[in-house]
Amino acid sequence: MDPKELIARRVAQELRNNTLVNLGIGLPTLVASYVPPGLEVYFQSENGIIGFGARPPEGMEDVHLTDAGGAFVSARPGAVAFDSATSFALIRGGHLDMTVLGGLQIDRDGRLANWMVPGHLVPGMGGAMDLVSGARRVIVAMNHTQKGQPKIVEELTLPATSLRPVTLIVTEMAVIEPTEDGLVLRETAPGMTVETVCEATGTRLIVPSDVTVMSVGIQVSG
Repeated sequence: MDPKELIARRVAQELRNNTLVNLGIGLPTLVASYVPPGLEVYFQSENGIIGFGARPPEGMEDVHLTDAGGAFVSARPGAVAFDSATSFALIRGGHLDMTVLGGLQIDRDGRLANWMVPGHLVPGMGGAMDLVSGARRVIVAMNHTQKGQPKIVEELTLPATSLRPVTLIVTEMAVIEPTEDGLVLRETAPGMTVETVCEATGTRLIVPSDVTVMSVGIQVSG
């Protein structure tokens, strides 16, 4: 299975019924394609929409329906659009049940860096700082390594997005939970060993006796 699909399928299992969920730019938007059957989830994007769905079929795109990164999305019945000020009032007001964000680095305390790389031009920090600080649950969906280097590290070398720890980290190799005691390995991806995950991680992982295999058997939503 494609690593991005694997991550998106596993993150989709964290969705809960009748919740407001923000999907960040890039990989997190794929989560909308794997909502478990029977769940009613309201996806929000900080550019001002609630109720978007998966990317439409080729040729059915609407230039007025995009996520915060400019990627095409579909609108589910009852979807609503509004201005950026209203969108950020929802985020900063603590009304989001969950956000799914990409990540550049996460440290041993579960703190995320994902908004800029020093020396590279970025258009702005977007909503990352507000989302990590304002959402009730913060799930990071990212690759475990970048060009062979760990993205889960002892200390951040990139600017922190927030001092608040994230709730859960989902990669193509594992599911890891930041706790007061450290980063706990909860699940390994199919075919992945605990040893392989630990070797690919740049900081110590707490390995309990009940590490399970990641389940990704979710049907694509219609």
